[in-house]
Amino acid sequence: MLIIPVKDGESIDRALKKYKRKFDKTGTVRQLRSRQAFIKPSVTLRQARLKAAYKQVNLSKEEQA
Repeated sequence: MLIIPVKDGESIDRALKKYKRKFDKTGTVRQLRSRQAFIKPSVTLRQARLKAAYKQVNLSKEEQA
């Protein structure tokens, strides 16, 4: 449960903004979405390797230009 201390005279908009920021930092929604479908560790590792290779190619292109 998230607790947001609200000072006297503080607007509701600011308190809501604090709540949303804190909620995003906890990563609750991201975690729920990732748990909707199981992904095998081998698939996760393969995706990470492909992403790293893609980044490497882009970095080498930028260095050449």
